[in-house]
Amino acid sequence: MPKPESPSRCQTDRPADIAHKLQHWLDQNVYDLARQMRLSYVPPLMVYLAAGISGLTGIVGTFFVKDYLGLSAEFLAALTFWAMLPWAMKMPIGHLVDLFWRHKARMIYLGAGLIAASLLIMLNLLVDPDSMTGWLSAETWYVVATLLAPIGYVIQDTVADAMTVEAVVRVDEQGRPLPEGQIQLAHTTMQTLGRVAIIGGTLLVAAANVYLFRGVETMDAARQAAVYVQIYRWALLIPVISVGGVLLASYLRSSAEWRLAAQGYETADIERLLDRPSTELPAVNWWILGGSLSFTLFALIMGLAKIPYNEELVFLGSLSIVVFLMWRLTEELTVSLRKQLFGIALVIFVFRAIPSTGAGSTWWMIDALGFDQQFLSKLSLISSGLTLFGMFVFRRFMAERSITEIVAILTVIFTVLNLPEIALYYGFHQWAQTHVAGFIDARFIVLVDTALESPLGQVAMIPMLAWIANSAPRQLKATFFAVMAAFVNLALSLSQLLTKLLNQWFVVTREVRDAVTGAIAVPADYSQLGGLFFAVMVLGFAMPMLAIVIAKRTLLSESKP
Repeated sequence: MPKPESPSRCQTDRPADIAHKLQHWLDQNVYDLARQMRLSYVPPLMVYLAAGISGLTGIVGTFFVKDYLGLSAEFLAALTFWAMLPWAMKMPIGHLVDLFWRHKARMIYLGAGLIAASLLIMLNLLVDPDSMTGWLSAETWYVVATLLAPIGYVIQDTVADAMTVEAVVRVDEQGRPLPEGQIQLAHTTMQTLGRVAIIGGTLLVAAANVYLFRGVETMDAARQAAVYVQIYRWALLIPVISVGGVLLASYLRSSAEWRLAAQGYETADIERLLDRPSTELPAVNWWILGGSLSFTLFALIMGLAKIPYNEELVFLGSLSIVVFLMWRLTEELTVSLRKQLFGIALVIFVFRAIPSTGAGSTWWMIDALGFDQQFLSKLSLISSGLTLFGMFVFRRFMAERSITEIVAILTVIFTVLNLPEIALYYGFHQWAQTHVAGFIDARFIVLVDTALESPLGQVAMIPMLAWIANSAPRQLKATFFAVMAAFVNLALSLSQLLTKLLNQWFVVTREVRDAVTGAIAVPADYSQLGGLFFAVMVLGFAMPMLAIVIAKRTLLSESKP
């Protein structure tokens, strides 16, 4: 009989086994992704990276609104609603990109121009406010800048999605077609790298903000404004990066054409090998174009009209149009798959429509808890880093569980993670410092809460996108993605409407002083913030759970998504 290993031998083996498993996990989930990287993937990744870097001005914008503008939390929530609406236009833009495939680079230039215009407006408001306010009020300029930027980013994001198709090569260097399985693997890698580029961009800007805001607690208003100007100047690199991606794609295309021409291929053969196959080029879908035109005109008319509840009417009209287009597109699916798609969409929609506390909670953290620009930058850095980490850690979790189960688990977790913020409002950090440990202050609690919540941010959407990729008809996958993106982005619009409604019920104001006299025009009042916290927590739990129950008893009663 073999002699059993001694405890000491087992204990020495365990660290080695753990290290081996960790190395294997890193090789399968991280290193392998890097090994599959190709130069042709870089152009769309640069556009995605630019989208991630767009968050560079987020913290500056928060403090700019608080310190320079007299906009209420309710108004900011309404403005965010309008800023989210362009994302519902991804559907017709995507169809136009497919129809005018050869001219998609020009759309990147258009998006870059809109982004640059938004940044220049904000930069000039900081550098020369008197000149700017001679034309329009600072609040009006801010609204214009806020609405221009998302239009540019929507256009660029949609074209980047199309560029990912072009980035995956279909032939080797000798012009021979690659195996279908290898092409499919390359597409999966490309999409994963796209998410990494976006989140990696947010990680970079968070680190940049931590550096740029160093020593902010000792700065006076003039020095803080100088930092704001510096950040907006650096942000002008965002459109430059996306345009650089297009120029690199053009260079790579030209290099491939010259290489194939040198091997004796004729122009027609080169175009056949390098261009998108004719079987993947769609015919004009007038339902998409007509419905999207109706949506645009309806939103513009209602937005300009001074009628009560125009935002709510815009949302309901937009939702009706998008649902109608979804119904038209799913006619090719079986009844079972169609019901499953709508059931999953309902659950994800409601989960994404959960309201937030709005700007009031951030103002309270700045005023009452003393959170400055650098600390908020550190929170953003932690959130971005752990989100990127969570994409790898939760891959198995997302693959092995149903979407309804994932949403239910996330709902419970996010509800629990609302408690630290509520506890802070009622002074838990002061009690903990006295009775538990001196280091458990407000910043420590928020850091821990952010670290726990951040990795879960991307978990809910990825399984739904994977289901669409697997179940949608081959010739309609891009269209399905665009329609579902429009539907889910409308959920974010509903979230802002609910946030605005909550801010009407629970009024939270920060101190606003007259720019000329310095007198207090609006006093700070955070007395109703506690009720707002509780309302958001209750709705955040009740809404998704109710949607799951309804979906499983109706649309998902015959399946296990």
